[in-house]
Amino acid sequence: MTGADWLRDAIIYEIYPQSFADANGDGIGDLRGVIDHLDHLAWLGVDTIWFNPCFDSPFVDAGYDVADYLRVAPRYGTNDDMVALVEAARERGIRVLLDLVAGHTSDRHAWFETARALDGPDPDGDRYVWCDDPPHRDTSDDVPGTAAWVRSPGPRPGWYLKNFYDAQPALNFGWARMDPHEPWRDPVDAMGPRRNRQALKDIMAFWLDRGVAGFRVDMWFSLVKDDPGLVETARLWREIRSWLSQEYPEAVIVPEGSEPRLGESFAFDADFFLVINAEHGALFDNQGAGVSPFHEPQVPFFDASGDGSFGSFLDGWERARQGHPDRAVILATADHDLSRLACGPRTAEQLPVALTFLLTWGSVPSIYYGDEIGMRYLPGMPDVEGAVCNPAYNRAGCRTPMQWDDSPNAGFSTADPGRLYLPIDPDPARPTVAAQRADPSSLLNHVRRLIALRREHPALGGGSTTTVVHDAYPLAYLRGDSHLVVLNPRRDVAVVDVPRMSGAEALLSDGVTVAGDTIRVEAFGYGVWQLSARG
Repeated sequence: MTGADWLRDAIIYEIYPQSFADANGDGIGDLRGVIDHLDHLAWLGVDTIWFNPCFDSPFVDAGYDVADYLRVAPRYGTNDDMVALVEAARERGIRVLLDLVAGHTSDRHAWFETARALDGPDPDGDRYVWCDDPPHRDTSDDVPGTAAWVRSPGPRPGWYLKNFYDAQPALNFGWARMDPHEPWRDPVDAMGPRRNRQALKDIMAFWLDRGVAGFRVDMWFSLVKDDPGLVETARLWREIRSWLSQEYPEAVIVPEGSEPRLGESFAFDADFFLVINAEHGALFDNQGAGVSPFHEPQVPFFDASGDGSFGSFLDGWERARQGHPDRAVILATADHDLSRLACGPRTAEQLPVALTFLLTWGSVPSIYYGDEIGMRYLPGMPDVEGAVCNPAYNRAGCRTPMQWDDSPNAGFSTADPGRLYLPIDPDPARPTVAAQRADPSSLLNHVRRLIALRREHPALGGGSTTTVVHDAYPLAYLRGDSHLVVLNPRRDVAVVDVPRMSGAEALLSDGVTVAGDTIRVEAFGYGVWQLSARG
């Protein structure tokens, strides 16, 4: 199969490695800890792991500041541990995706150490963007995420461009537009950009040769600068895609966010609706304890008030697949950059209906570690490894340790609690994997049943059509021509009439009654039916 073939029906599980499982007792999660818990993922039905960066790093930005792309960070283990993990996962039918930070490195990377030691441009082509006189010297109001100049730490004179934090110098992939007033701009085919494009291929090949299945590309859009419409950046990734298709045809690359539609072939194998995407916010708006810098707060469709609108999400979904109805779109419960599904006023009883949607819509589901048991976003967490980007935006609350059982540290680590990467949820009623596995009515078992249902009924997977029957409360949609899903995310009863209910077989339901073609759904209820064949 090509990468796009297997990805379309994948169940992705995002692991923030420092918070998943600690095998050596130092308080930080590691690869051996993941190996020890692969059976949990296999039991759940997961077939693809997406790791946040595991590469060597000073961890100014939780590993998104890479110091060596070809070496696993020692706190996680060794390259051999990664190979062992990939092999152990493969034995369980699970693929591994790594997070590739393509647009910048750490300022501790050997490339930057070499660059800063020069007294001028690199004769082999600059790997980073340098200038003597930046267009905007005043960075007093600079915040992470803006493109701004940082004074060289020397000996090289001048300034360098950064992508996020100051310690993340932007790699030089060239500029889409030249400017006579800024002669330091390199065209995309200059020596430095060519070196970096080759380096990306070398890095990817290194890990693909060790068995990984592909990459989620962080800030893929940040590579070529001053690039209206991302035309040159997309062209760069199509070059990568062409190389992958020839050398590693089963490998996938997925972007952070969406790929622009430029009338060309796609570079990436899917779009990815993460919390940075407005479409994700329209559904869940996981901002219960923080303010997203990515989009304006809104009443999401999965809000108990019933004041949300499904139209905003649906518009984005249809744009993503317009002209490409088979295009895979990955949709996450949450991720490492904001809040979880269980945040703010959203209660545990609201989670099953949200996960029913995620696992029966036509998307590729991505489950953030712990969301399968309803782990909650914890406000007020300490600023660890760049988690607090501004006072209203603390990412640490969604990065707390996985809650495995009721042993000390919730089974995450044997370390003293003061040495943990982040504190454990202090609530004595916090959900755990062990307790929920033993409870047939738990969220964990609900998620497992949904995944099994998706496998048993391919119409519920990524290969069949999705047709919305009712886009208000309750939400109703057909998968293929054979299965119906009805969801009520609000606290009030909702009713809808759907033809063809006669003879329909209920595959999964809660809080639903059917009388003729009328479906009544109680608060936070849901139902999945296999319809009888058309007469």
